Amino acid sequence: MAYEHLRLDREEPINLRHPRRGGGGFTPQDPRAYGAALGTKFQAARGRITDPDQADIGGYDDRKLIKIQLRHGESLPPDSFQAIPGVEIVSQEEKTVVLAFATDEGLDEFERRLATLARDGNVTRKDLLYAIEDFDHWTPEDRTGNALREQGFPEETPFTLDVELWPQERQDKRQAMVRAFVDLLQELGIKKLDELKLPSLVKLRVRCDQNQADQLLRHRDVRTVDLPPRLGVSVQLLMTDINQFPVVDPPPADAPAIAVLDSGLTSGHPLLAAAAGDAQGYLKPHRSANDAEPWHGTFVGGLALYGDVHNAIQQRQFVPQLRLFSGKVFEHDGQDQTEFVEKAVEEAVRDLHGQYGCKVFNLSYGDLNKVYDGRHVRGLAYTLDRLTRELGVLFVVPAGNLQLNQLPQDARGQYPHYLFEEHARLLDPATALNALTVGGISLFEATRDAQNHPNTIEDHILARANQPFPLTRRGPSINGAIKPDVVEHAGNIALMLTGGRPRHTGLGVVSLNGGFATHGFAFKEDIGTSYAAPLVAHKAARLLAEVPDASPSLLRALIGAHARWPQACEALLNPGNNAEGRDKLLRLVGYGRVDDAALFRSLDHTVTLLAEERVGNDQHHFFELPVPDSFWANGRRTREITVALAYSPEVRTTRLDYRRTKLWFNLVVADSLDDVTRAFQRNREEGMGEHSNGRWLPNDTRKNGTLQVSRWRFKQALANGHKVFVVVTRQDSPWSDGRDGDEPYAVAVVLADREQANAQLYAQVRAALQARAQARARARIGGRG
Repeated sequence: MAYEHLRLDREEPINLRHPRRGGGGFTPQDPRAYGAALGTKFQAARGRITDPDQADIGGYDDRKLIKIQLRHGESLPPDSFQAIPGVEIVSQEEKTVVLAFATDEGLDEFERRLATLARDGNVTRKDLLYAIEDFDHWTPEDRTGNALREQGFPEETPFTLDVELWPQERQDKRQAMVRAFVDLLQELGIKKLDELKLPSLVKLRVRCDQNQADQLLRHRDVRTVDLPPRLGVSVQLLMTDINQFPVVDPPPADAPAIAVLDSGLTSGHPLLAAAAGDAQGYLKPHRSANDAEPWHGTFVGGLALYGDVHNAIQQRQFVPQLRLFSGKVFEHDGQDQTEFVEKAVEEAVRDLHGQYGCKVFNLSYGDLNKVYDGRHVRGLAYTLDRLTRELGVLFVVPAGNLQLNQLPQDARGQYPHYLFEEHARLLDPATALNALTVGGISLFEATRDAQNHPNTIEDHILARANQPFPLTRRGPSINGAIKPDVVEHAGNIALMLTGGRPRHTGLGVVSLNGGFATHGFAFKEDIGTSYAAPLVAHKAARLLAEVPDASPSLLRALIGAHARWPQACEALLNPGNNAEGRDKLLRLVGYGRVDDAALFRSLDHTVTLLAEERVGNDQHHFFELPVPDSFWANGRRTREITVALAYSPEVRTTRLDYRRTKLWFNLVVADSLDDVTRAFQRNREEGMGEHSNGRWLPNDTRKNGTLQVSRWRFKQALANGHKVFVVVTRQDSPWSDGRDGDEPYAVAVVLADREQANAQLYAQVRAALQARAQARARARIGGRG
């Protein structure tokens, strides 16, 4: 069953000030003890490498493959290890994992140096040994690719797999390795479908069963085993005849409105006409919104109106749930625009908001000449921040895209690392703190040619499903604020095998074709975060049907509370679950992709609580969460509490401290509300910090933005019947003149108990809130008496 979200009332405010501190890194205290401990680890790893039950099988020569785990934050070049005779670096799989081929003599030399360090406290090139955390071997789990890990082996056998071997720069070694591996395939009865031999990429496509695949996962020369590309945009889908669809009925007259600020709209498109309202041009001299073929605005408009157009085509049904408005604020013809886009945007927003009550505006725009430099927020971003606060509207904007010519020469080998370079930072207006900024992830994996020739290696895709879009841009915004906020499908890139030219046919986002009248087809595909943004804007606008009075801050809080990191992104960017990996995830995918399973309506096992309040400077607001006893009952299982806070402060571009007002929240566990209010007093904290067990993101990580989200996982009940509280704090910037009064904000809390069979969490939370309201009513009556 699906239910309306529940309202959460706050308790009483109290004054507060709340500082935090951080701390340092690794330095070996006792070199002899360090050498002895590392020597023990090395001997254990060497035992695993030679143990018949664990050791690798095969290999084109007799060297052993050893995994060297570096210490976090270690900057030593991996090739430094080749100073040890008999050791050849194969690959650095992530910042802290180096793979090397080592002869028996090389392994002996490693052991000798560690023994010398343990005995004397000193050794030649001790910096190499100090950089090491541990040793291990490359396991079948390490060789399992992301798609295979998530989906498992196909049920139908035999099945197709892509097997990548370790890259070999020398042609003679590469050829010897491939010959030996092909011989092994024949011995195992595995059919080779195709092969690719390049200095940085050696890959074979094979057909096998699971027993044969298990052998491949233990082979020394295998880097990864994964499923071949799947999914893609077929040309048949793009050529679908819209005359086969039912007639599109107009949305209800009271349906929420969404406005697309773009290059105009082909409002006569058969799938738009019924839902399209006013379409105006806001450029001077004022031209019609339809002067030129507005393919970009129509493409974006289709996604804003329908969300997943690809799915709608497959379902053969288009049902608009929103009213669509359009404001032409830029040209998409490659020509210079003489008028500031900020002026056109402001005029359009004031007009469409005033005339039609539009509260959600999608602006799929990015200024390639304004790559964020880490300093002030200016230009269009500032305009959006200001209008958000003044008018109470929500802007959804893309993170921006790299251009295809900005891909590195070895894009395949450098993905996703090149996305963290300086030139890949956000474009204006993606830095806007009060807007929802959307980055990109990939969904499809098979180009048009790969779909037509499934048994050959036609192209090499850069991203697997749900990994970062290869052209997306990264944050953070000013003062380290998390941006993008969330991510959505933006397409993918493949490199052609001959020449390495990038292409994306079959890998893009599908939407409506603004030029259908002259080009014949109702649909087209394209790539870019410009198309990820309207997918999120669509969800934000649909929320208004369920929560009509929601402020932009509440819409952002709801979106953030229901976002999660895609597993494929976690596996790619944070396989060791460490602080560095977490930082990369936040810079590239923000809080994650929005899961709409319980976004619009609460479910029996997933309950969303909403609150909108106003808080004064140097005040603290308290919320006691209505967590029922059943949430903690019945032993160990995963329960989750997610908290999201959003607000839209006044901003000033002449200050490095861009926000006038700073708000943040803490989740605390205590016996009672009195204990919490006593602990949080002005200028002091009496031993009650934020609950850290099972916490996703700490306060220092999330508090610099105006959308702040964290999640707590509980495996068992809290001790001593403790209760859970959310505490919201305000502290203004030094430049504030104190004239703002109380600052509005929104909180969304999600309680999830998905592992308990027949959970009735919603009914129990609602009953607890009703009982609390009745108790407060009785207290008020008693107070008046």
